[in-house]
Amino acid sequence: MGLYLTLAAEKDGTPVFKFPRWRAKGKPIQEVVAAYKSVGAELNVLPFCTQFIPMDVIDCPKHGSIIYHPSILPRHRGASAINWTLIQGDKKAGFTIFWADDGLDTGPILLQRECDVGQNDTVDDLYNRFLFPEGVKAMVEAVHLIADGKAPRIPQPKEGATYEGIQKKENAEISWDQPAASLHNWIRGHDKVPGAWATIDSQVVTFYGSSLLDASVPTGQELAIKGASRPGLVTRNGLVIFGNDGKMVLVRNLQFEDGKMIPASKYFSADETTALELTEEEKNMAEDIKAIWKGILSNVAVIEDSTDFFKSGASSMHVVRMLEEIKQKYSGLQLQNEDVYMATKFSDFIQMAVRKFRGEDKEEELVIDYVSKNMNNMTVNMPYQCFINGQFINADDGKTYDTINPADGSVIASVSSASLADVDKAVAAAKEAFENGEWGRMNARERGRLMYRLADLMEEHQEELATIESIDSGAVYTLALKTHVGMSVQTFRYFAGWCDKIQGATIPINQARPNHNLTFTKKEPIGVCAIVIPWNYPLMMLAWKSAACLAAGNTLVLKPAQVTPLTSLKFAELSAKAGFPKGVINILPGSGGLVGQHLSEHPDVRKVGFTGSTPTGKQIMKSAATNLKKVSLELGGKSPLIIFSDCELDRAVKMGMGAVYFNKGENCIAAGRLFVEESIHDEFVSKVVEEIKKMKIGDPLDRSTDHGPQNHKAHLEKLLQYCEIGVKEGATLVYGGRQVHRPGFFMEPTVFTDVEDHMYIAQEESFGPVMVISKFKNGDVDGVLRRANSTEYGLASGVFTKDISKALYISEKLEAGTVFINTYNKTDVAAPFGGFKQSGFGKDLGKLFSPSPTSYLCRVHLIKCELQIHFLHLLHSSNYSNPLPSLQYSASMPLVQPSLYICPMLQHTEYSSPTPLRAFILQVVQSCVQITKYCQAAKVLAKIFPFPQNECYFSFLFLISKSTGKLLCLKMLSKFANSPEERFILKNLFNTSFKTSEVSSFNETLQVWTDQASQQRKTTKNVE
Repeated sequence: MGLYLTLAAEKDGTPVFKFPRWRAKGKPIQEVVAAYKSVGAELNVLPFCTQFIPMDVIDCPKHGSIIYHPSILPRHRGASAINWTLIQGDKKAGFTIFWADDGLDTGPILLQRECDVGQNDTVDDLYNRFLFPEGVKAMVEAVHLIADGKAPRIPQPKEGATYEGIQKKENAEISWDQPAASLHNWIRGHDKVPGAWATIDSQVVTFYGSSLLDASVPTGQELAIKGASRPGLVTRNGLVIFGNDGKMVLVRNLQFEDGKMIPASKYFSADETTALELTEEEKNMAEDIKAIWKGILSNVAVIEDSTDFFKSGASSMHVVRMLEEIKQKYSGLQLQNEDVYMATKFSDFIQMAVRKFRGEDKEEELVIDYVSKNMNNMTVNMPYQCFINGQFINADDGKTYDTINPADGSVIASVSSASLADVDKAVAAAKEAFENGEWGRMNARERGRLMYRLADLMEEHQEELATIESIDSGAVYTLALKTHVGMSVQTFRYFAGWCDKIQGATIPINQARPNHNLTFTKKEPIGVCAIVIPWNYPLMMLAWKSAACLAAGNTLVLKPAQVTPLTSLKFAELSAKAGFPKGVINILPGSGGLVGQHLSEHPDVRKVGFTGSTPTGKQIMKSAATNLKKVSLELGGKSPLIIFSDCELDRAVKMGMGAVYFNKGENCIAAGRLFVEESIHDEFVSKVVEEIKKMKIGDPLDRSTDHGPQNHKAHLEKLLQYCEIGVKEGATLVYGGRQVHRPGFFMEPTVFTDVEDHMYIAQEESFGPVMVISKFKNGDVDGVLRRANSTEYGLASGVFTKDISKALYISEKLEAGTVFINTYNKTDVAAPFGGFKQSGFGKDLGKLFSPSPTSYLCRVHLIKCELQIHFLHLLHSSNYSNPLPSLQYSASMPLVQPSLYICPMLQHTEYSSPTPLRAFILQVVQSCVQITKYCQAAKVLAKIFPFPQNECYFSFLFLISKSTGKLLCLKMLSKFANSPEERFILKNLFNTSFKTSEVSSFNETLQVWTDQASQQRKTTKNVE
């Protein structure tokens, strides 16, 4: 910092002096004082104590001197203020800017600032996060206050004043008879200088990198420590030590008397590493590194294997220099500062560097601390820490929060709550993995292999994942197994198949000739993606968002919902076991307002994918504008479901209840409002209530449970308030609306009727088990459409009717991203999912890398095939002279997409007999008006029923030949005449005149032609 100030001052023309000292034998050096006074300073701004500077200098300027001190004075006067803030376990840290006097940090206070001390904060954490950046700002503010004549001089209180001197190594020994928190404070307060120590195996061992460990006692090898009443445990994560209260502290690194530092987890294996035999290339690298050491350690005549970097006079600045010089020569060798502290002797350093150069350090065992519970006839192991750069670690500030089981309100685990520093670490890891890591160099097929392997692991652990999902979100176990987990597995497999099918295109351009220029597009990943997911489908939303992201080659930082983090963290474990490189996947549990906001604003994040509320989505868009990052949003919904009187009522009741109560109503596409035609309204409501009474409400892990608890307490309270508003506004509460009297967050399935369009519950999403029913007048199709579309949302919708004409008309007019016809909640990984209006933009699932959704509205129609061909039931009970009297087609409803309803009909085995199908097809075609649409239908039929299994195809040919010119028909239909029989029939078809009413005559003629064609083929073969 002093160097930067000096350079800046010289550039600005400010005089710069460098004096070795201010005093000699206790008296000011007059030449130095005179040089200082020549500047004519009006204010001294000092970053250190006045005992080093004569009072002649302190009092010289017009405004005197102000000093920065890193504590909240009068507490912790002296040179080690930050250390003592931690050693004494202060909950608050801070700094003071005060007026200098002749005492030691005793002058009047100008201003103070404070911050919270995190559970695992170190000296560096406090300094880098708050004391330095905020201190610079505050010093500027102080100077302005002085310049404006507004700077206060507040005398320091005598009460609470403390002074602590600089700690020496001999005074830093750990006293073991104290609580774990005090042990932790002592260790972190002395980290890195002078270092808290204890005696192990008759030698002094210094402890570094401590954190409080709030978990069950891990397995490990006992290590006797002098003075400790209980042996420590060397575990996979480090050395676990115990306070006199039985609580634990985890120590990451240990340093021995000779200066060698090791991971505490390697204590018993530190000397077991076999020396590597170097190749010629590696020997040359060792000589290059030796030359770099010699350039730094100029006082050492010869660099030998036993030369210790620090004992030879090197400092932390020399560490940075050495690593940068090595990086210049060997860019593929990635070393960190800590590597030098772990291998201070030259021979050890070379061995470590060569192992890293060979990549032998990459296959480190994944270290996981679990919260384990025995439930659902299994042991469930749940990670609870942040997952950053391939490791499970505590939050940077040590903060945690409890995640609650909604079935009984009990605490499942204390989960790390990520901080801003953790966000920065995770984004940096994801960026490094994308730009320089193995993931960025991996070919697409290998990416797909990893994703398939991850899907296999998820399937292998599906029962454990479903159990975690059930206890963390309240989902009924059977639903969690089938949908939450099952569809997640399907999603990863689906997108794994897309990895090597991401293709660009060549583009013909004007300059292609004569210069032979080539223009082509290439699909490339965009970089680091931030994903923020909701709490209703924790694992499935993770899969929907992240699978496509990974398939494209991006890296990600994912923030699960604060109340449901556990399956995301279990997913992180499985991704590491599947072999995903470090940094590709990062999981940060914690606050959306903190973590999600910082991700949205982060300059290194290139896209944000969010599923959640509309207000939060709007805020994310504003934050993303900071660097114009891409955004895709799946937001709120108030999905209308229209039920007409001509529906199959029992099925409509069943599907309507699923549309509302599926997953306890915590479903983004839930039917937020039902419109029921007046003539069946009362019967529909009666049947719904009757079915609700049969539903079992209870433990989500019970296989017979139909309805589990709401996700969390705050949401339950919101739902109860929602129902109260509905009653107050005049809606009729037919059933439910209350909390179930049992432990946990259970709510009765609820039914409201007589809901008017202006009411709160008609306009706002409940996101819970609340059925909101409004009736509409019989036959008022356009009226109910207007009411259904009078919402700001456009996520999903549905219609129940036997009239296909009406169903398709309704589906075209409904303003929603997905339209369900005679079904509901039927999503699939191959079908794009998303909404428009204030339900967001962008699509999840479906074909990867389709054209930008901003250029058009993509609407998904999902039709229930069995009900779509309901009309054919009439054919089994009536004569064929007038088979479909109720089926009416008109020019206003052309055969726009034959595959939408003709193909499902023909493929259904129940209706494969040709005669009724032919009659049906004849009526369909006779009612259509566009000959090109007939050809579409004929093409569809030709694919399904090749000659001569079914006459349907020829029925189409016949009708087409009567409706258009023969040349056009010949051109369109010649494609289908692939056999001699077909060519023979086609020739006869154009030479024959039938009326469309002469169906029976045509059938007879068709049979004759078929027989003649077959006989002709046999004759030809015999002749040959």
